Amino acid sequence: MSIFGKIKDAIFGKARAAEPTWHAPGQPTGGAATTAAPAPQPVSEVDVEAQLDARDGADKLNWRSSIVDLMKLLGLDASYDERKELAQELGRSDYEGSAEDNIWLHRQVMTNLAANGGRVPADLRD
Repeated sequence: MSIFGKIKDAIFGKARAAEPTWHAPGQPTGGAATTAAPAPQPVSEVDVEAQLDARDGADKLNWRSSIVDLMKLLGLDASYDERKELAQELGRSDYEGSAEDNIWLHRQVMTNLAANGGRVPADLRD
């Protein structure tokens, strides 16, 4: 799995698992087998900021501007090699780990979370 995929799953998976499931009127809600296709699940945006703020340790980490702290908050390896691989996934081959590189990487992660169904404040995106 890609590093961005791990970030997305760490944020969206927890939020989407907590969403109530929706059933079409007249559709069985459990156990009974039917020949009809399952009803579509409603898709809603995940409030990325709220999900991250609710995590243990969020108040001690600067996840809003630090890619390292964001990855730590999600329980991911924040080493240079992992960040370099993440940067490559997001289209940057010249990542060197500088402050500017890390700011770019954080904004790209937030922008891509927004593009994949996350509600991310504009000041955190590119």
